[in-house]
Amino acid sequence: MAGRNAGLKRQLSLLSLVALAAGAVLGGWLAEAPYWFELTGAGAAIIFPILAVILVPIALAFAELTSVLPFSSSVDVWSGNAMNSTTGWATQWLFFLVQVVEPPLVAFIFVTAAGFFVDVPVAVQPLIAIAIMVLWYVFSNFSIELTGVMAIVLFITMVSITVGTSIYYFSSGHWEFTNISEHGGFFPHGIYGAVAAASALVLKYIGFAMTPTMIQETKFAAKKMVIVILAGLFIPAVVYMLATVAIGGLAPHDVIAGLSVPEPELVDQLGMPAIIGLLAIAAGLLYAFTTLMGFWTSSARVLYGASQLRQLPPWFSRTNRHGQPYIANLVVLAFGIFFAAFTGTNWVQYTYSLSVVAAGAVYFLGCLSAYRLRTKHPEWKRPFRAPIGRPMFAVGMLISAAITVVGVTLLPANAWPPIIAYLIIGALVPLAMRFYRSRVNPDYTPIILGPEDVETIEETERNPHA
Repeated sequence: MAGRNAGLKRQLSLLSLVALAAGAVLGGWLAEAPYWFELTGAGAAIIFPILAVILVPIALAFAELTSVLPFSSSVDVWSGNAMNSTTGWATQWLFFLVQVVEPPLVAFIFVTAAGFFVDVPVAVQPLIAIAIMVLWYVFSNFSIELTGVMAIVLFITMVSITVGTSIYYFSSGHWEFTNISEHGGFFPHGIYGAVAAASALVLKYIGFAMTPTMIQETKFAAKKMVIVILAGLFIPAVVYMLATVAIGGLAPHDVIAGLSVPEPELVDQLGMPAIIGLLAIAAGLLYAFTTLMGFWTSSARVLYGASQLRQLPPWFSRTNRHGQPYIANLVVLAFGIFFAAFTGTNWVQYTYSLSVVAAGAVYFLGCLSAYRLRTKHPEWKRPFRAPIGRPMFAVGMLISAAITVVGVTLLPANAWPPIIAYLIIGALVPLAMRFYRSRVNPDYTPIILGPEDVETIEETERNPHA
């Protein structure tokens, strides 16, 4: 195939990556809102901005690590340098789980939206989700620049719709603060519900951590990644707060928790113009599609990065003439199909719990890496240096540990079998790679990239056939 191994191409602007990060964090509330209101009512409007602030130490750790080690392998190369290659692979495999469960999740949102118009049989729902992923797989093999431009257009459109519909709800005459203040208030299930919601809703911010995987495809300096990461926290915090209060005032929390797609259903029940409900559905689908785009891209780069470190076969780092890792994209599709088939109808709680546990572990290892590298390699140039330094990273580790512990308590029984199977696969991969090296390429030993390799990688990207 002409153009293979063309290398990743630097085509993503700062704005496009901000749109991808914030858009990916915002995806999903069309169908996920009932779960939020079930856990903690309109209190989610308070929890979202608090979570954004709480996650800042982790965000700053990721931003510093990206600036000093700007590789698609991201958490893998960070942990590898801070600890060892084995820990790097373990971190990368957990990170891949966090990323790869998102595409099937948002694909199910399309199914939920379709259910507002027609009755979709349960057996057909996974098939529709899989069809959505197959369509994106085809598109994913074209230029990353198209994804970036699309992200900007979709982000501006969907946020504009959300702000517009929220303003309409406030002024419609149907919005009443008593729907929030009464019926248990902002936190109808008390402290336990608030803590459970905070742990679960951490998932909504996972998008900020995916952006370092795309650093080898950006047109801006690595030190500016902090702008992208913080935007991925605080832009969604404001939008979520506005939308949650706007929806929460339309009906008591228990009523909203019992709806499949709250916004259009409430619009219909309250006799609002049908166009408002249709706009809410359109915005919800755009959010879902942006999330699908972002996490799919990141998942493929996680595999690409592991191959770059020779922890996976070289096939995963093969790119087509558009600079897309097409084999990695195919593997992401395969995992998406697996999770879509395994999840069943309880997909929201299932995916939230699964992702939160893995994300907490990845955050912890990322903060630990930043902490250790400050001591292990103080001489390394850090274009972005996180304020406060190691104490900040220590706080990030404590927050990450809390996320993981609480997340484990929320895991439904049907989440354990795929987790166990996934961990077993991760443990078998290094063994399979030993067999690959003994039979195919003895020189293909794992490597750990450092700051000194940045220029070499960039030169390889400019001249992939040199």
